[in-house]
Amino acid sequence: MIVFNINNIYNGNAIDLIKDIDDNIIDLIISDIPYGIGVDTWDVLHNNTNNAYLGTSPAQEKAGAIFKKRGKPLNGWSEADKLIPKQYYDWVMTWSEECFRIMRPGSNIFIFAGRRLAHRCICAFEDSGFTYKDMLGWEKERAAHRAQRISVIFEKRNDITSADKWLGWKVGNLRPVFEPILWFTKPYKIGGTITDNVLQYNLGAFNETILKKYGQEPDNIFHIQSQQYDIGLHPTQKPLKLMELLIELTTVENQIVFDPFCGSGTTLIAALRLNRKYFGFEKDETYYNTALERLKEEIYEKQFMLIT
Repeated sequence: MIVFNINNIYNGNAIDLIKDIDDNIIDLIISDIPYGIGVDTWDVLHNNTNNAYLGTSPAQEKAGAIFKKRGKPLNGWSEADKLIPKQYYDWVMTWSEECFRIMRPGSNIFIFAGRRLAHRCICAFEDSGFTYKDMLGWEKERAAHRAQRISVIFEKRNDITSADKWLGWKVGNLRPVFEPILWFTKPYKIGGTITDNVLQYNLGAFNETILKKYGQEPDNIFHIQSQQYDIGLHPTQKPLKLMELLIELTTVENQIVFDPFCGSGTTLIAALRLNRKYFGFEKDETYYNTALERLKEEIYEKQFMLIT
């Protein structure tokens, strides 16, 4: 059994490591989890061995990093493809029940989940005991548009008549300008009230006044722009200010923030800046080292500010 130290990050598989966390110690979880849509090998969370999955074409390689991998069409290529949503639910269940065990009554979880499989994540967390509070939205300032013109496909077939007929029609989705943030809470103790829970655990309510600090209205859509330091460390990196907002919205100083899939460590950096305790897991050694270096730099800068 591993004994975890607070204010640390660990290199390993969250599904294994989370089992060694003590019961009822976590005040907040924020995690940008794998979406299960095949962004890269770490995002393949199913048993489908179709060799076309994650393949590339010359056109995709020219289009930039976000287009280098090929996912699945929504209707699937085989019966195995149609099992992917259920297998994603099964994967979430391998750690969502552990999250319920380690969290304190009235605590919150914010999960960044892909639009396509978010409903499976919601069901898994509900089946694990959590209350699904809301789906928040992070409105992005930019988003790649993958939709392919169907007229181009017909032109490659030398079917000019069909190309003209279907001019303006596309295959794929509209531009994905928002990311879902799933908000769950662990129910407070039976026989009490949320107010009682706030008094006992400092958990259960949210600080609406903090939204003004981040230029937000008390709405469930957040408009936070990525800055230069929010780009380039991880393919799905989120803005530091967005993580800070979520932390200040639901916790007070010295409470524990946990990220089981912490990537380049943005959640942990945000917690450190806001005087919260933190720890996290990251399976990929490259991203783990990136997060570790970021934390070291942040701690050094914080100590330097205290000295000066």
